[in-house]
Amino acid sequence: MTIKDWYIEGVEFGNCVCGYSCPCQFEERPTHGNCEGFESLEISKGHFGDTDLTGLRYGLLYSWPGAIFEGGGEMQVIIDERADDAQRKALETVLTGGETEEAKTHWWVFHEMCEKMHPTLYKPIEFEADIEARTGRVVIPGVVELTGRPIMPPHGDEPHRVRIDIPNGIEFEIAEIGSASTKTGDVPAIKLDLKDSYGQWNILRHSGTGVVHS
Repeated sequence: MTIKDWYIEGVEFGNCVCGYSCPCQFEERPTHGNCEGFESLEISKGHFGDTDLTGLRYGLLYSWPGAIFEGGGEMQVIIDERADDAQRKALETVLTGGETEEAKTHWWVFHEMCEKMHPTLYKPIEFEADIEARTGRVVIPGVVELTGRPIMPPHGDEPHRVRIDIPNGIEFEIAEIGSASTKTGDVPAIKLDLKDSYGQWNILRHSGTGVVHS
């Protein structure tokens, strides 16, 4: 199988329904039995063949009735409205696992474990994320708003800092963990209302052969 030459790098900020120590990262069942969430990224460096993707943003809404590996999920891609036709096609391809070796990126796994793909949305995306500070805000008007902050322990007023290190993971090498909240609007097919649950900040480096290690 010949994989098209593509690469995406940037700051990723996401939120899921699980507790701060998201069990999926430790091969355990989700905190509440199901998995749902939202991720977004601003591309600092990227291409798909000859198509430049630098500077574009995307969002991804997802939901599974149980653990991801059990399947039966649904997903909806949101692509930066500034993208031209070639850029839109490129991003939709890789975000749904196309031009990627089997099980090498979390996008491939997400798509494989979904039985329903909702129509892609093309919207303006406001994106702010600071990995070190564990803060961020993503706004897609009418679609979704994501905010994040550090974890504040109940026994003090200093932010708590914790990281997850997965050397052979399919999404990131190291992620900073914080508290995040997501609220969807009327537009998306997948509805979320998450409050102070698992927040993740990381550098993402993906290609068709998987995570590109720093």
